[in-house]
Amino acid sequence: MHDSKTYDVVIAGAGPVGLFLACELRLGGATVLVLEQAEDPRAPLKRLPFGMRGLSAPTIEAFYRRGMLADITHVQPSSDKTASATTTAPHWMNQRRRPGGHFAGIQFLLDNVEPSQWPHRLPSPAGTNMATTMEHIETVLSARAQTAGVEIWRGAGVESFDQSADSVTVRTAGKTFKGRWLVGCDGGRSTVRKAGGFEFTGTEPEFTGYSVEVELADLDKLAIGRQYTATGMYTYQAPGTIAMVDFDGGAFHRTEAVTLEQVQSVLRRVSGTDTTVTNLRLATTWTDRAYQATTYRSGRVLLAGDAAHIHSPLGGQGLNLGLGDAMNLGWKLASVIRGDAPDTLLDSYFAERHPVGSEVLDWSRAQVALMRPSRSSRALEAIIRDLMATRDCATYFAERVWGVSLQYELGGGHPLVGRSAPDFEFTDGTRLGEHLEVGRGVLLDFNADAMMGEVASRWSDQIVYLALGAKNALGLSALLLRPDGVVAWASETKPEAGRAAQAAVRWFGEA
Repeated sequence: MHDSKTYDVVIAGAGPVGLFLACELRLGGATVLVLEQAEDPRAPLKRLPFGMRGLSAPTIEAFYRRGMLADITHVQPSSDKTASATTTAPHWMNQRRRPGGHFAGIQFLLDNVEPSQWPHRLPSPAGTNMATTMEHIETVLSARAQTAGVEIWRGAGVESFDQSADSVTVRTAGKTFKGRWLVGCDGGRSTVRKAGGFEFTGTEPEFTGYSVEVELADLDKLAIGRQYTATGMYTYQAPGTIAMVDFDGGAFHRTEAVTLEQVQSVLRRVSGTDTTVTNLRLATTWTDRAYQATTYRSGRVLLAGDAAHIHSPLGGQGLNLGLGDAMNLGWKLASVIRGDAPDTLLDSYFAERHPVGSEVLDWSRAQVALMRPSRSSRALEAIIRDLMATRDCATYFAERVWGVSLQYELGGGHPLVGRSAPDFEFTDGTRLGEHLEVGRGVLLDFNADAMMGEVASRWSDQIVYLALGAKNALGLSALLLRPDGVVAWASETKPEAGRAAQAAVRWFGEA
């Protein structure tokens, strides 16, 4: 069957990255079809305990700036009454001092983090970190996408495609669809990446990781929390939630079904105990394989999320990295589709996001180095643990884990250029985040300069002009923001309209 309609964009994958990208593209006016291999979006691994994901500052800001933060924050009870039947509160909830995150299991504490070292940030409804489940995120994004007019076909994963100079023909489940662009958001084993001939390079795994929900005959034989041993590492949350890594070179990952006997064998070897597993409720494996595509675009085919980069789930960076890809790509691709900008604007997607992905892969590799079952790794761990107990080091790790330090190299002279814009509170009672919900750029003019108003009028269909005072303008006179909330240009003195116009041409095309 051939669908005669030509979509602006076909997206492979209805996970959080594909759904968020679809929402961004619809906000920019593009028609979007999402093809998803799984027939049912629900899955046990998306719920508690293994579906829990920490959201970083850029992710929270993205949801806030698109009016979805309240929905993301409000978690509905799971319809699966057995989803977390053996799960209690996380072990760190009982600590007197609350952790803000971890690096290879070494916690940094919230009361050691010094936010005053981040002068470019202002208080905002969007905080620096929070947690929710994959299931909940997908539910919110799916509802938003469908309300916006995105078509979602489930049970129809992309099988193959051909691209021409002006379109991509996609085949799936006996059907054929055509799009002007195709974006692979179809995970670490991406069909789009493989069929598109993208080069995928990196480092092979050192371990097989296991996340299991079990019943144990003897609960007191395993120590609560994260434990390093002579043969690996495990984290135990009573009564039966266990994550463990077995340094076997990734030999067992996806090679055969995980059995009770296998889990017990690995758990005994890694923990050094003779604990007995009486029932295996849920199990999945993972590795620290770290690979990245050498380009994120081939003609009319692009990659985002795990299709573009894979690494271990240590520290929960993968979801945030993928959603950052979607926020960066969505407005740019929509602008190209509308004809407001040339397709060379898409070069900035790779230029900005590939280095971020590369840093996350190295961040993952560094954690693996601390986890190796060797005396040198334990010695290095002790040093890092001591450093992380200091305010400067805790703040540094918070910057990295929470994404506060993210800054794109945009070639601007002001330290805010390339960073996420502060959430200014204006004298009319509104906040900057509210003005970004429409998905357009913003020109902030704190002095209501007439020449700045003329600049904004030239791009009035793409830029919201705000000539407002702010309760704290951070000493700034004017800023130009991209639709993703990234500062494209900033001035502390009386602004030069010509420089603002140059920045607008770069990101919004010729007026």
